[in-house]
Amino acid sequence: MDSVLAFLLGVVIIVIGLAVSIGLHEIGHLVPAKLFGVKVTQYMIGFGPTIWSRRKGETEYGLKAIPLGGYISMIGMFPPAKGERVHADSTGFFRGLVQDARDSSTESITPGDEHRAFYLLPVWKRIIVMFGGPFMNLLLAVVLFGVLLMGFGVSQASTTVGSVSACALPATSERQTCEPGDPAAPGAAAGIEPGDRIVSVAGEPIESWNESTAIIRDHPAKPVAFVVERDGETIELEVTPMLSERFVIDEKGQVVTDASGEPLAESAGFVGISAAAETVQQPVTAVLPAVGENVAGVAGIILNLPQRIIDVANAAFGPEERDPNGPMSVVGVGRLAGEIATIDEIPIASKAATMVGILGSLNIALFVFNLIPLLPLDGGHIAGALWEGIRRGFAKLFRRPDPGPVDLAKLMPVTLAVVVVFGAMSALLIYADIVKPVQLF
Repeated sequence: MDSVLAFLLGVVIIVIGLAVSIGLHEIGHLVPAKLFGVKVTQYMIGFGPTIWSRRKGETEYGLKAIPLGGYISMIGMFPPAKGERVHADSTGFFRGLVQDARDSSTESITPGDEHRAFYLLPVWKRIIVMFGGPFMNLLLAVVLFGVLLMGFGVSQASTTVGSVSACALPATSERQTCEPGDPAAPGAAAGIEPGDRIVSVAGEPIESWNESTAIIRDHPAKPVAFVVERDGETIELEVTPMLSERFVIDEKGQVVTDASGEPLAESAGFVGISAAAETVQQPVTAVLPAVGENVAGVAGIILNLPQRIIDVANAAFGPEERDPNGPMSVVGVGRLAGEIATIDEIPIASKAATMVGILGSLNIALFVFNLIPLLPLDGGHIAGALWEGIRRGFAKLFRRPDPGPVDLAKLMPVTLAVVVVFGAMSALLIYADIVKPVQLF
């Protein structure tokens, strides 16, 4: 029963966090729109039936049953058509979509509010209104990653020995347990013990685990002086790293992979010790780089989304495992949060840090995804405003008549196609997260 309650608590935390993130996203649109004089008739969190609403001034604020999105309604989103009116009932389905969008935009403008239509705003103001939503998600992500990195801290390798291998096996070996006849690991043979803090290696003071690793890898078959601190005493040891096949690591201590994603291996010195982890609070200067890395990661997933979706489909309908770094639906994220909440071995502080990290990553995803330059996403409106600015700029430069606002209503057929594609991808991800969820443990 306790595990069920813990699972539900993890899911509820993510749902509430997502709803708050969506609400702040819409506030990012609402505030500049009102400041610029646009009439906003609705501010809603969620989709489906309205479960609560209240009107304040000219705007209705409310909550809907499905907290997986949100919107604000601004009058006059699309400009009226130029020239002769085109009727939806005589020009086919797609032109009907275009005309319906224009008619809906026109009908939203009440008498006396004609000057408050969204499409009448200068280009730069429209960009601010549409970028305000994603910007709020980016700002929230910065705050959450600040709490995660500066408050909770990051688990990283210390200079203390966490474990000592009894034998030496190549990194690429399929067998990772010692058997009779395996060569003894140099660290164990030299007397290094778990809990020893490495003070220096080969006469070089050690400030990080990567420093000791680099020296060891560069000294195969050569005696190396180790100075460790054990129970308050300084002990000198002599260790001879053996030449062994090890994975290639970069300056951050991460395994280097080839183009296919397989880890690269090389012959290097090996002692057979691993670091104990410690949680270290990061400086404020670490926050923005971390956010930037997450933005780049999400952008990479989106740029490769077709292949990623194919991989998800292959996993959902075949024997393949899900990629833990691949796309995931809200259902998958909630399930993952619930599973983390049920693991007794994870301390409460670590669980809280994980929830903060998940919400930070969700806001990064909302920021990047909404900037895709396709309607109905914010990026589509921003792209339309930028194109209008370019057209009007060239017209002014060459002293031509003002071409007027860009008619984004003409893109309604494309918008419909985008909605259908995104809907299909969402359905696939939800199905995959139910039948073949991502396994992190």
